Amino acid sequence: MLSPNMRFDWGKLVVYDGIMNKSKNSPTRKTIAENRKARFNFEIIDTLEAGLVLTGTEVKSLRANQANIAESYASFEDGEFWLINSYVPEYTQGNRFNHDPRRHRKLLVNRREMSRLFNSVSREGMTIVPLKIYFNEQGRAKLELALARGKKNHDKRETEKMRDWNREKARLLRDRG
Repeated sequence: MLSPNMRFDWGKLVVYDGIMNKSKNSPTRKTIAENRKARFNFEIIDTLEAGLVLTGTEVKSLRANQANIAESYASFEDGEFWLINSYVPEYTQGNRFNHDPRRHRKLLVNRREMSRLFNSVSREGMTIVPLKIYFNEQGRAKLELALARGKKNHDKRETEKMRDWNREKARLLRDRG
């Protein structure tokens, strides 16, 4: 027997109980901030996901899509992994317990990944660059990091030429067919 808040869909032969699941095509990660220049200025070797240790007002500012990681980087200090120079503005409805917008934020990374990153940075002269901040399916703030090597100016010009050529190629194929 169907209750008043349930309806039967004959087309799919599925009973809905008023709670609709998210569609499979909906994005599961809500991106807050993206470092677009990182892929242009650096050659990305490897990426990984790290958790962020945040205060309550920082989480509220992130939920309001307010953050900037364009000039930030990750570094090792005292055996811990930190995000440095990222900007999360003060929460507007926050009181005197608001956070410092440019404070160093601790990153939560597996110990094995941390030692691998530390070795790559110290030996091979690479750097760790944040690519984006997002909320995962559980609502936790995550940071996508990249192990990267800086590009020279001629490499940047080559990347720009390839991008222009691919755009022109797509335009020609679209107009032709």
